[in-house]
Amino acid sequence: MFVVDDVIISDEVVEAAFSCNLSACHGACCVQGESGAPLTEAELQEVEAVLPAVRHRLRPEALDVIDKEGVWEKLGPGHYVTTCVGEAECVFVRYDGPVAKCSIQEAYHEGKVSFEKPISCHLYPIRVQPLGDFEALNYEQIDICAPGRNHGNRNGIGLAEMLERPLTRKYGPTWFTQFMLMVKERRDVLNAAAWSKKGEGAD
Repeated sequence: MFVVDDVIISDEVVEAAFSCNLSACHGACCVQGESGAPLTEAELQEVEAVLPAVRHRLRPEALDVIDKEGVWEKLGPGHYVTTCVGEAECVFVRYDGPVAKCSIQEAYHEGKVSFEKPISCHLYPIRVQPLGDFEALNYEQIDICAPGRNHGNRNGIGLAEMLERPLTRKYGPTWFTQFMLMVKERRDVLNAAAWSKKGEGAD
């Protein structure tokens, strides 16, 4: 692992190849899991504010949940998530055939709202874990994201590169530039170690 400012990054973030493949995974991360999308306290007002702009995109079952429970719920101290249809299907999901899509992100790309989506969704499959004065970035590897791993490997796209936009959104462009310099250095070290190990095996 290495540290950029007050952010601890695991080696898996550096090593992993990943590129979302929505046509293959069908947006499973939006509809599967233990709860809705994690929200920061600052995002609670954001998800409330975008509702009028996306309400017409949402399914009746989602609107029933929203009208009864709102668009977010508190699961514990400082732990907020979007509400769900059932156990894990985010209320902001819109279906395009079999593919679950984020109605907030669609409205953002159409210029209807200024909030793109919760940062936890934007960063996924990276999860942010608070560690006192630090934050840790860990790569969460789950079965539903296998298409993303395969797609990244086929196209030579690293997880770090794929997440340039959300990482820059969260930490700023200066941080991301420093992060990528450290990623390159770390990859060079890991590659050198791998070549050295191969050389030892050849003997």
